[in-house]
Amino acid sequence: MEIARALAVAGVQSIEVGFPACAAGEIRAVQAIVREVRGPIIMALCRTLPRDIDAANEALEGATPYRRSASLFLGTSPFHRDYKLRMTRTEVIDTLVRSVEYARRSFRLVAFSAEDASRTEPDFLCEVYRHAIDAGATAIGFPDTLGVLTPGRTRSIIRHLQDNTPNLGKVMVAVHFHNDLGLAMANTLAAVHEGVQVVQCTVNGLGERAGNAPLEEVALALLLNREEYACRISIDAARLTSLCRLVAERTGIPISPHKPVVASNIFATEAGIHQDGILKHPDTYLPFRPQMVGADRVRLVLGKHSGRAGLAARLEELGFKLSPEEINRVFEQIKEAGKLEWADERKLLNAAVARVRAEAAPGPVPGKGH
Repeated sequence: MEIARALAVAGVQSIEVGFPACAAGEIRAVQAIVREVRGPIIMALCRTLPRDIDAANEALEGATPYRRSASLFLGTSPFHRDYKLRMTRTEVIDTLVRSVEYARRSFRLVAFSAEDASRTEPDFLCEVYRHAIDAGATAIGFPDTLGVLTPGRTRSIIRHLQDNTPNLGKVMVAVHFHNDLGLAMANTLAAVHEGVQVVQCTVNGLGERAGNAPLEEVALALLLNREEYACRISIDAARLTSLCRLVAERTGIPISPHKPVVASNIFATEAGIHQDGILKHPDTYLPFRPQMVGADRVRLVLGKHSGRAGLAARLEELGFKLSPEEINRVFEQIKEAGKLEWADERKLLNAAVARVRAEAAPGPVPGKGH
């Protein structure tokens, strides 16, 4: 519930909230989201089985007609047809048509995705989508289920679908990329460049195997490159960091310190040249400001690569007023210490400043005291 609310506040337009046919508890969870979360379209995942569609209908009861959607999927590649489903091409099409028509009896919004679409014969895929749209699908999904595509192949396939599926213009086209080759983000942007209207993402890129295209990375890339991608973005970027941290906390899957957009290291720098530039103007070494994604301030990490400007700024933050000579002497101690952990930095700086001041203090007067 917390995550669903946070997604809505962040401006996500549709949420695939669960698989109601898998358990009664799943139905109750979806029903709770329908009652309490306002704004996004709520989608329920279904196989092309009447009982799955009935479970989705029950779970989404109470949502207005244009806020509830059944999201159907069926394997279409030779691997899925021959080994998993044991269906011919004709049987696959007959099954999806019956399923979409059945879903339209209960839903105004019905999405159909061809599972393993990226390994499906392109001409057959066009036929699949044509029949799904004729049967009443209001959106079609193109999943790269195993994450095998490259941006070039993505653009080629999307263009083929656009050129050879006559009724494609009647529906929304969605893409769904897995990250097995580390290309989910690049493939998503390639598809947007070709004009797809919907991108399916996950927060922090969570998902099967290597995960999915990360919502926060896709959203920010599109926002920062509006001149290249002619599309409207509803995401409030200032909510991204809090959203990603919430998901990490609730799933127990931590965010890598080097993850793009929202990681702890994204606004940290140890290099002295970078630190000096950032102090003079943040945009010299920042791809975007922390406040844009709702993140903490820039962090100047002290270590052997740091410069005097970064050290002086950090000492000032801690309330120390030192002369240039004293800063130089503290600087030499920092160089010897190497990179500092943020938690230990204050302690080490306090000790270094105390040592420098003690060395500069006058010694005892001869003949008085000890």
